[in-house]
Amino acid sequence: MAEAEAAQLKEEGNRHFQLQDYKAATKSYSQALKLTKDKALLATLYRNRAACGLKTESYVQAASDASRAIDINSSDIKALYRRCQALEHLGKLDQAFKDVQRCATLEPRNQNFQETLRRLNTSIQEKLRVQFSTDSRVQKMFEILLDENSEADKLEKAANNLIVLGREEAGAERIFQNNGVALLLQLVDTKRPELVLAAVRTLSGMCSGHRARATVILHAIRIDRICSLMAVENEEMSLAVCNLLQAVIDSLSGEDKREHQGKEEALVLDTKKDLKQITNHLLDMLVSKKVSGQGRDQAMNLLNKNVPRKDLAIHDNSRTIYVVDNGLRKILKVVGQVPDLPSCLPLTDNTRMLASILINKLYDDLRCDPERDHFRKICEEYITSKFDPQDMDKNVIAIQTVSGILQGPFDLGNQLLGLKGVMEMMVALCGSEREVDQLVAVEALIHASTKLSRATFIITNGVSLLKEIYKTTKNEKIKIRTLVTTDKTILYSVATTLVNCTNSYDVKEVIPELVQLAKFSKQHVPEEHPKDKKDFIDMRVKRLLKAGVTSALACMVKADSAILTDQTKELLARVFLALCDNPKDRGTIVAQGGGKALLPLALEGTDVGKVKAAHALAKIAAVSNPDIAFPGERVYEVVRPLVSLLDTQRDGLQNYEALLGLTNLSGRSDRLRQKIFKEKALPDIENYMFENHDQLRQAATECMCNMVLNKEVQERFLADGNDRLKLVVLLCGEDDEKVQNAAAGALAMLTAAHKKLCLKMTQVTTQWLEILQRLCLHDRLSVQHRGLVIAYNLLAADAELAKKLVESELLEILTVVGKQEPDEKRAEVVQTARECLIKCMDYGFIKPVS
Repeated sequence: MAEAEAAQLKEEGNRHFQLQDYKAATKSYSQALKLTKDKALLATLYRNRAACGLKTESYVQAASDASRAIDINSSDIKALYRRCQALEHLGKLDQAFKDVQRCATLEPRNQNFQETLRRLNTSIQEKLRVQFSTDSRVQKMFEILLDENSEADKLEKAANNLIVLGREEAGAERIFQNNGVALLLQLVDTKRPELVLAAVRTLSGMCSGHRARATVILHAIRIDRICSLMAVENEEMSLAVCNLLQAVIDSLSGEDKREHQGKEEALVLDTKKDLKQITNHLLDMLVSKKVSGQGRDQAMNLLNKNVPRKDLAIHDNSRTIYVVDNGLRKILKVVGQVPDLPSCLPLTDNTRMLASILINKLYDDLRCDPERDHFRKICEEYITSKFDPQDMDKNVIAIQTVSGILQGPFDLGNQLLGLKGVMEMMVALCGSEREVDQLVAVEALIHASTKLSRATFIITNGVSLLKEIYKTTKNEKIKIRTLVTTDKTILYSVATTLVNCTNSYDVKEVIPELVQLAKFSKQHVPEEHPKDKKDFIDMRVKRLLKAGVTSALACMVKADSAILTDQTKELLARVFLALCDNPKDRGTIVAQGGGKALLPLALEGTDVGKVKAAHALAKIAAVSNPDIAFPGERVYEVVRPLVSLLDTQRDGLQNYEALLGLTNLSGRSDRLRQKIFKEKALPDIENYMFENHDQLRQAATECMCNMVLNKEVQERFLADGNDRLKLVVLLCGEDDEKVQNAAAGALAMLTAAHKKLCLKMTQVTTQWLEILQRLCLHDRLSVQHRGLVIAYNLLAADAELAKKLVESELLEILTVVGKQEPDEKRAEVVQTARECLIKCMDYGFIKPVS
């Protein structure tokens, strides 16, 4: 009876539907659903009630009823189409598209289905375009960032997304076109550090490689405002603003080599005025008390990088001449700063060293004697203007300036020592009762006493004063300097004492069995003194460094060759190596001239001494900025000592740290890579890539990752009859993430440089595709990004090879990665995957859908 009544109610509902009484029809179908358990009838009732829902615009109910009908019969074409219609009205276009796609598969000739397919596809593409268009993304991000009530996590995500967008050419242009610069300035005005940082980093991306945008942004923000941001105490902020200015300078000077299209190529901008204005503001920052030590350092870093010529073959050195005329006195003021005086500018530990390096670079960039004479004259006038019998502070500043120049262009410093009253003032300051005067004077005397004639003057006129200072001062910095300056004939004794203090002599390995045997035979067994344990040694090294031992050692290295014997050089090399043991101390050693002093020790002396000095150089080169540690041409002298440590006769630690040092150097410039190649280091680096020792293999692979940028190294990989490429491919499949990362980087650059290597990669091992897929799915983003770059290089190299990759599981991997939402961390990964998919579309191997 119930089933019959249900069938009757269904017919009643159908009549109501035909009469367009959809509410009555819905009521009849609902009553029938309660009475029947017949699946076919249930499916019909749900499908019919879904039709009523469409007519009454109850789209949620319609979609639900259609889904119930489909659950009973998955091929119910009417239910599928009705759910498609409901979902389309609800804005769920992707799901609606799938339903009508199923309908079109079941009835391919149905024109209604085909038309709906086309309409939905167009709607989906438009929705995606609007949803993901840069304009709407930019607008949404700024709304979040400028809303004071935005939640912290949303704020952070929006800031990161904006930075990512600014680094993409399309994104940067859309931000620019949508009043983005003004909005970014509003973020700067909030003075909230996280928002200001986001704005600065976004602007950096927008300026990179685009001269017109860089010019507009520079004028909109104003150089004085940029410099005031860089002047803050916050190190992260100061560095970010420095990067922004560097991006502007690169774009204006044409240093950024990106290719431009369209309007940018047609623009002819006179950038000289802007570049000059930037230089003037950077020079003004050097002498402003409102600028933090970090800001002053960043200003000097920018001047160091952008003023002197990068290649002396370039004839024009007008930027250097301009800075000498308009800013040399300002740089000299920084060099002459004395931290203990009340008038001192805010400084960091590196500020004066950076100023000395800048003076050295400017002086080296001069082309002729008249230019050098002009430079010297400015220095002389500046120093002599400071001499004042009534003002001891000014005299101290004058001598501190000479001391700083002596750490830069040495021949200029020597000329300045000949100025009337300079040496006399140094000695006179030693007799002062103020510790600040004594410290500056003794430091200057160290640098001044490198020439025998100067040392003779000091011995004649100042020894008694230095001895008195040594006896009376409690300041260890002064004590150690006076000890070395007083009498160079005691160098060997001082060096031996320092070796003992640092325990840097060779210690023979104690074999426990032999100790037991010696005790049994009642022989004397030397025992380690409690204060020779590592904790005590570290404490002594810290005190020596705090007292300024590096300056003293640097002075000793410069001693006359008759006094500085090979044995003394070896002792000094041992001390340097002990001092360099802690990476945290190496910056101090560099700042006090340790890098410069180690070079002659690594090139001359006993074999043991040269190895010890080379090892100390490797420790410094591994963690320091080579431009600061070994300024100018000196950096090329470091390569040979480091390469000598790759010899298999050296111990593993020496091999490892030499590889780290070479990795750092090889990442700086192609000229350095060429130097490493010419020193025949490549075979040794390759040998260590085979090493069983994990850290050695990592270091060697990272070094090779940098070296493959060199053309001659690439030619070795291109040559037939070697397994170099095979080794790199197999290292990409290692379990060690660091090895994988470095090997993938090397392979990415090799395949980008030569199509032949893309094809060769597929021939060297049958595992190549599996290894590539593993890279593209890697948990570590840097490894994954490099894997995707390799995939792109292979796709771009050859259509047949691209087809092979598309037919593999790699296409699925690229699709999954490319569909992810790109936050700041994943932006490069997602973008590269999408570029791979676009390349596949260009070939016609895949077609764009929703």
